[in-house]
Amino acid sequence: MRRVAAASVFSLGFRPFFLAGAGFAAIAVAIWALWLYGRLPGAQPVGGMLAWHRHEMPFGFATAIIAGFLLTAVPNWTGRPGLNGWPLIGLVLVWLLARLAWLLPIPEGLLLLVQVPFLPLLAWAIGRDLVAAGKRDNYPVLLVIALMAGAQGMTLWGIAVDDAGLQRRGVLAALWLVAALMTVIGGRVLPFFIQRGLNRAAACTAQALPTRVLLLCSLLAALSFAGGLNDVPRLWLALLFGLMGVLHLLRLWRWHDRGIWRVPLLWSLYLAYAWLMVAALAMALWHVGVMPQQSLATHALAVGGIGGLILAMIARVSLGHTGRLLQPSSVVVLGFALLLIAAVCRVFLVPFSGFGLALSALFWSGAFVLFLARYTGILLKPRC
Repeated sequence: MRRVAAASVFSLGFRPFFLAGAGFAAIAVAIWALWLYGRLPGAQPVGGMLAWHRHEMPFGFATAIIAGFLLTAVPNWTGRPGLNGWPLIGLVLVWLLARLAWLLPIPEGLLLLVQVPFLPLLAWAIGRDLVAAGKRDNYPVLLVIALMAGAQGMTLWGIAVDDAGLQRRGVLAALWLVAALMTVIGGRVLPFFIQRGLNRAAACTAQALPTRVLLLCSLLAALSFAGGLNDVPRLWLALLFGLMGVLHLLRLWRWHDRGIWRVPLLWSLYLAYAWLMVAALAMALWHVGVMPQQSLATHALAVGGIGGLILAMIARVSLGHTGRLLQPSSVVVLGFALLLIAAVCRVFLVPFSGFGLALSALFWSGAFVLFLARYTGILLKPRC
């Protein structure tokens, strides 16, 4: 048992959670696509396959990666030891049990109950270190995790009472909360990664005021979804999302360096961040009656923004924190391209052909399978 706790994979949070999250991303989307096209007969999980898909992508896949990143970043921010050994194993098992519960013949109430503990436990694990170290500038991260727990509660309640509208509101709120977190983290790490990756003299750091405005706008967007305010077009929400899109665009312009297009670990992050801008502007267009389907904006955020940033980030962080050269293999670079194509298919091809869903799912799952093929050994082995 001591050997298990001392294994390299449980030395820091990014190792098990990046593996688990990437594996789940590939499997969950493949299952969803097979069901959509009638290739997956049999009993459906509690609430149906749509409820499962809605819940598991933000609260299963995304939260695993968020946990891995924060459990690795917070020790760097605070100088305190990171979660490892049996406490980390316990948190991983809480996440895993919640995923497996959907497959088990257990009462509905118990199934929904086991989904609840993960986010509060994650908030406690990182919050105690942030508070102990007095890192108040990182308290917004805790706020976002707490609000995500609330969004999950709304989603689970919607499943319990068979209210599809409530489920949808909770899930969309969660997606924009993830966007808020990526706005904060991305504003810190992308300029730093660009500076380090291109050997520039100084990083182009995120400006404080635009960053705070973006965070506030993202939180308001999440709350507007939770409150059902995006069910019908509203001019003030068009202005809110439009402001977010413009601020994201200004960030991209400010960060741009022609050298990034020669470095896969940089252009993958840069293009994925651009999908946050696309999603915000698409929501603004929907609110003024130009965009026909709100779901296109949602999937621009979910597939291109969240999926793309996650894949690029875990590829970069995994290399850096295991002491490897920051040079991904050609297989992983192909994965970056596949994820980008998956987003293009889901947003721009689906309105014209249902075949776009199949292509998007295929490329998404393929991207994460390629990541696992090259990174499983890296994440399981000791630091170089």
